[in-house]
Formats: sequence, structure tokens, C-alpha cells
Amino acid sequence: MDDLYDGWSGLPRVDAQVGTLLRPLAEGRPGHYRRYDWDAHRWGETVEVEPPGQGGLLVLEGVGSGSRACADLQTVLVWVEAPRDLRLARGLARDGEHLREVWLTWQASEDEHFARERTRQRADLVVPGTASRPAPAE
Repeated sequence: MDDLYDGWSGLPRVDAQVGTLLRPLAEGRPGHYRRYDWDAHRWGETVEVEPPGQGGLLVLEGVGSGSRACADLQTVLVWVEAPRDLRLARGLARDGEHLREVWLTWQASEDEHFARERTRQRADLVVPGTASRPAPAE
């Protein structure tokens, strides 16, 4: 989903991007989305995604991927449960402490989105997201 948001304030507008990706794929046609260039702070190229094919699987993960706007296209909706402070710590570890205020604003946007969409309540499966990841192999 990171490629689909229109920057840090883009969560409320992401449904259109998800729609141009998933609706055509559901009809067996290529879907597309505009990739957001986080370094340039603007939209980048349009990315075309081919249908996964017979027996194929498409996994869309991240905030907004469980939107009710495309609920009819979701086979399984998984909610990954993690405490707010852990989610913040992971975001800061990835992006840097200098983005703390941006992350706090993002979390408020998440709260609004999840309340409006009732994402957790609609989930088919709730899994813990508190496990630590192993260090990547060198």
C-alpha cells in the first residue's frame, strides 16, 4: 500500500487507487495504480499489474487494503493486531525519529479510517503482530 498513498496525508484518498488496481483484475484485465515517489514527494509512474492467472493469488497489505469500497473483491480480510506504541516504534525505526510528528498524525488518520471502515470488526482473521522479526541474512 505504501506505493498507493498520496504521501503522508493520502490515506483518505487511497480507495480510488485500490479500485483501479482491483476492479480490472477481478474482471481478468490488467489493473493499475500511480506509484507515489516518497523521495520526490509527488506521483511517479503508472504501474500496470497483470491478473495473477489461474489459481494465482494477489496479497494487498497495509492500511486501506481492507476498505469497504472493495469488500466485494476481498477473499480473506486479515487484521494484524499490534499495540499503537509498537507500531510507532516500528515506523520510526524504518523512517527515522525526525518523522515522529508525521507518524503521530498518520496514526490519527489510521484511527479515523479504521473506525469508519470497521476493518477489525469485518476481518475474517485476527492475528497478533507483536512478534519480532529475525535479522535479515547477509
